[in-house]
Amino acid sequence: MSSTESPDTRTAAALPVPPAGPGSRAGVEETVRSVTLPGLTLTVRAPAGTPSGQDGDGETRERALYVHGLGGSSRNWSALMPLLADRVDGEALDLPGFGASPPPADGNYSVSAQARAVIRYLDASGRGRRTGVHLIGNSLGGAVSTRVAAVRPDLVRTLTLVSPALPELRPQLTAVPTALLAVPGIARLFGRITHDWTPERRTREVLALCYGNPARVTPEGFNSAVDEFARRLELPYFWEVMERSARGLVNAYTLGGQHNLWRQAERVLAPALLVYGGRDRLVSYRMARRAAAAFRGSRLLTLPEAGHVAMMEYPEAVARAFRDLLDGETTERGRTGPTGITADAGRS
Repeated sequence: MSSTESPDTRTAAALPVPPAGPGSRAGVEETVRSVTLPGLTLTVRAPAGTPSGQDGDGETRERALYVHGLGGSSRNWSALMPLLADRVDGEALDLPGFGASPPPADGNYSVSAQARAVIRYLDASGRGRRTGVHLIGNSLGGAVSTRVAAVRPDLVRTLTLVSPALPELRPQLTAVPTALLAVPGIARLFGRITHDWTPERRTREVLALCYGNPARVTPEGFNSAVDEFARRLELPYFWEVMERSARGLVNAYTLGGQHNLWRQAERVLAPALLVYGGRDRLVSYRMARRAAAAFRGSRLLTLPEAGHVAMMEYPEAVARAFRDLLDGETTERGRTGPTGITADAGRS
């Protein structure tokens, strides 16, 4: 594996989610680097300051890896990562074709391919060696992380999923337009139809879809997202990534047998924290209990006022729940039932 520094660039995601939310820490610096593997280049983001893998006394620290969702990027974790930096050495990936990561050489955007990219990074970097990482995923990243934890349990110490994109027999009507992007030609048709939309309008549309309360986004976050929208359409591969990634997720929903995501959830051995938002328009709130039953020994955090990106809307609440997961990791390994937590954070 070779690693080189590269300048920060705006997200190339299909539906860019504003990188700054109400919990963002002004003045927190991040490092961004590019990691090159055969046929794959990944952008990796981390809080600046503490040397990677060590605490202030030079001792080895526990490690975490954050995986964003469809239309997101590593910047979606910029509010949460600093809150956990004293407990874990965290890094966030731009999946292939998203953020500042270029498309993969093979053009494969399936959930399995994205999971292989995460596994290859963990193997090459050594971050999952010995004790495994604390793997944290949102939406598509939740589906990817579930697959990683199921097929490579040696790499995953704990699993935290924020609104994971697991199969729903009856998806919400508000999620149907996103699924339709998987239909060949629809993404480009949508691009032509919305050609005259301003970046500001695009941003407001995404905020309305992803946030329980869009008013919680800071002016800084809104302006950054507008900038992302203005830049994303200049990328020659933008619509291809949009269409193939949506198709890859929809295809994963139809897989049966051992590759079915719910079957894989039942195979996960790592202690799990599940986070669901009561105002999520993409992943139904009603799936929370099913997920808690599928992941053995899981903890369930429900945020009634949160949307699809709780780690951006209510990062403090998610951070507290993650700390509780770490504190109870040893005893949780022997548990078989979910621990329910209903938070009041979304009621402020």
